[in-house]
Amino acid sequence: MRLVFAGTPEPAVPALRRLLDDGRHEVVAVLTRPDAPAGRKRRLQRSPVGQLADAAGVEVLTPVKASDPEFLARLAALAPDCAPVVAYGNLLRPAALAIPPHGWVNLHFSLLPAWRGAAPVQAAIRAGDAITGASTFRLEEGMDTGPVFGTVTEPIADDDTAGSLLGRLADSGAGLLAATLDGIADGSLHPVPQPGEGVSLAPKVTVDDARVRWTDPPLAIDRHVRSVTPAPGAWTEFRGARVKIGPVTTTGFDDLPPGEIVVERRRVLVGTAAAPVALGTVQPAGRPAMPAVDWTRGAQPAAGERFDLGERSDGGGR
Repeated sequence: MRLVFAGTPEPAVPALRRLLDDGRHEVVAVLTRPDAPAGRKRRLQRSPVGQLADAAGVEVLTPVKASDPEFLARLAALAPDCAPVVAYGNLLRPAALAIPPHGWVNLHFSLLPAWRGAAPVQAAIRAGDAITGASTFRLEEGMDTGPVFGTVTEPIADDDTAGSLLGRLADSGAGLLAATLDGIADGSLHPVPQPGEGVSLAPKVTVDDARVRWTDPPLAIDRHVRSVTPAPGAWTEFRGARVKIGPVTTTGFDDLPPGEIVVERRRVLVGTAAAPVALGTVQPAGRPAMPAVDWTRGAQPAAGERFDLGERSDGGGR
C-alpha cells in the first residue's frame, strides 16, 4: 500500500523506522508538526519524525493545520491507500480523514477503551495499573473512539517511569502497527467496535499538574512522580524556588509532617500523609539533576524546614 505516515515526537520514530525498513509498503510522505524552536538558542528544529524522514529521503509535510487547503490538495495528489498515525499532535478533520480509502490507522498507547486521550501512559502509571499496552484503531472524529484492529499488552513495573514504559510500548507498538497494515492490505483484518464499558480518559498533563502534593499518601506520590518523569517533570518549591525531583522510594519509617525534610547520611526523607518517602534526585532551576544528598549539602535545609505542600489555594485536587 501507499502510505502517508503522520507522527511527531520520538515515540513515533520506531513505527516509522519499522515501516521504512520492512519495505512491504511504500511511505510516500510523512506528515508532522511544523519545525519548532528548541535548545537555549531557540533555533527552529525539525521534529524527530521529520528528521528520520529527511534522512530517508521521504517528502515531509508540515501544515500548521491539517485542514489547510494546500495540504489537503497535496494529500489527495499523493493518493495514499492508508495513513498510519502515531502521536501526530494535530486535529484531523473529515476532509483529511476521507482521502485514504483504508482510512487513518492510529497507534495508541493503551488498551482501548481504557485511557483515551493525550497521556495514556502517564494515566496508567498514576492509577497503579498492573498491565497496559497499545492498540491500533481506525481514526474517526471522536477522541480515540474508533474500532480496534489489534492490541499488544505490556506489564507495568513498580519502578517504571512514563519514559521507560513509553519506550517499550513504542517498540512493541511499531510491530503491532506493521502487522495491522499488512492485515488491512491482504484483507485478513477487520476492526471491531470498542465496548461501551471500561472507558477512561487521560487528558494532557500540564506543568501545573506535575506539582507534588506532599499531603498525599506515599504510594500516590511515588506513582505521581514516576508518571510525569521525564516530562513535564515532577516539581515542588523550596524557599519559594521551584525544584524538580526524580522518582522517590517509599519507606516504612515513622511519620513526618507533610513536606518536612530530614537529612540522613545517605538519604533525604520527606514527610507525606503517612510514612515519608526518600528522594532520588533533585534539580534546582538552571542546574543539572543531582543526588538528593548532594543537593542538601548546598541547600542546607534547617531542622523542621519543609517543601511547599503543593495544595491548591481553592482546596481542590490536581
